[in-house]
Amino acid sequence: MQTEGMIILNTFCKHQNIDLTVINALHDYGLIKVTISENTLYLPENQLPDLEKMLRLYYDMDINLEGIETITHLLGNIHELQQQIRLLKNKLSIYEQD
Repeated sequence: MQTEGMIILNTFCKHQNIDLTVINALHDYGLIKVTISENTLYLPENQLPDLEKMLRLYYDMDINLEGIETITHLLGNIHELQQQIRLLKNKLSIYEQD
C-alpha cells in the first residue's frame, strides 16, 4: 500500500494528545476513512481538516459522537443546497441578461 499523502494516526494522536479510541469511534460512525497497513492506522491527508473540526467539537465543545454525526450530516446538506442555489442563480442569470 502506498502511504504517500497519508497521516500515521498513532503519531498524530501523540502530537495532539488525543486518545486513539476517539479516532476509531469516528471511523466506526463512518465520519472518517481509516486505512490499515502493517498494523498501522493511516488517515488520508485530505480528511485532516474534517478530523480536526470533529475533534474540536468532541473535546472543546463536549459534543458526543452522535451529535457530531448529526452536525456533519446537516453541514453536508447545507453545502449541497448552497451548490444547488449557485447553479440555479447561474441559470437564472442567463435569462436576466436579455
